[in-house]
Amino acid sequence: MPFFWKPYQSDVTQFLEQLKAQRPSLEDEQKRGRALLWDKPVDRDAQADYRSARVPQQPYVYQTKA
Repeated sequence: MPFFWKPYQSDVTQFLEQLKAQRPSLEDEQKRGRALLWDKPVDRDAQADYRSARVPQQPYVYQTKA
């Protein structure tokens, strides 16, 4: 390996590294945002009720029943 060889970094990787260097709290903000919208406790009883109440879909949705 030549002594002047430099590992390649894409523009996106460079941008993300600069962004993380400028805003060290970015990852914590992302985790808080994820917890706000996605990390919720699941009500298993409600899920079972929703699944049992499903109505099977007919093969061709837009066809009227004869």
